[in-house]
Amino acid sequence: MSSHTSREETAAIVKLTDWFTTPAGQYVQAWEQARVDAAVEDAFGFHAVQAGLPDFDTLRANRMPFHAYVGPTQPREPFAAHWSGQALATLEALPLETQSLDLLTLPHGLEYARNPHAVLREAERVLRPEGRLVITGFNPWSLWSLRHRLASKDWLPECDRMLSIPRLKDWLKLLSFELDRGHFGCYVPPVASAKWLSRYAFMEKAGDRWWPVCGAVYVVSAVKRVQGMRFIGPSWKKRRRARATGAVAVNQRVRDTSAPHS
Repeated sequence: MSSHTSREETAAIVKLTDWFTTPAGQYVQAWEQARVDAAVEDAFGFHAVQAGLPDFDTLRANRMPFHAYVGPTQPREPFAAHWSGQALATLEALPLETQSLDLLTLPHGLEYARNPHAVLREAERVLRPEGRLVITGFNPWSLWSLRHRLASKDWLPECDRMLSIPRLKDWLKLLSFELDRGHFGCYVPPVASAKWLSRYAFMEKAGDRWWPVCGAVYVVSAVKRVQGMRFIGPSWKKRRRARATGAVAVNQRVRDTSAPHS
C-alpha cells in the first residue's frame, strides 16, 4: 500500500464520517442501522468483522463473541471500546486469514475503495463457506444522487464509485455469493434541514411501494456458497435408521432359532 493511496482512502473516510454528522447523514445512518441490525442479528458463528467506516457499529445487534474492526482509519471514542480487536489496513488487502470469518460488514466500503472488485474478492477469501456479507451503499439511481451530480458534488460526500445494484449483483454472483435479502431506503427529497426531512418522512412508505429502486441508499446481504458442498446431518440419520433396522432383524432370528427347543 503506497502512502499516496493511504492518504486518499483516509481523506475519503474522514469526509464520509463527517457527513454522517449532518442532518441528512444522521437520517441515512438511522435507516441503515435498523436494516443492518436486522441483517446481522441472525448470523451465527464466532468471528465477525466490520471493514471501514469506524464510527458506525454495524455489529451491535450480532451475538458472536468476537467483533473486530479493520480499515484505513482508527475508530474514535466511544466507538473504539466496542471492538475486540482493531487493525489499520486497506480494504483491498485485509490482514485476516483465509476462511476465518463468519460475518463481514462493508458499510460504504466499496464506493470509497480504489478497487471495489478487489474488496469483494477479499471478502470472498476471508469468509467461511455459508458466511454472511452485508454491504451498504449510495444508490446512483436516486434523487439524492441526481442532486449530488447537478450541484457540483456538494450534497453527498465525495464519491465517484457509486455501484448500482445490478452491477453489484453481477460481481457477487461471479464470486459465488448468493443474495438473500436487500432493501432500498431514504426516499425523502434531498433536503438539508432535519425539520424538512422529518416532514417528508411519510414518503418512505410511498417510495417503497411505487418506486422501490430509487431509494437514496441500499443494504444488501449475501451468503458465500461453495459448489459441491453438502451437509452431513441427514447421513447421520440414515446411519441411525440402518443400525436400528439391523438390530431388529438379529433379534428376530434369535427368537426363530430358539423356538424348536422350547
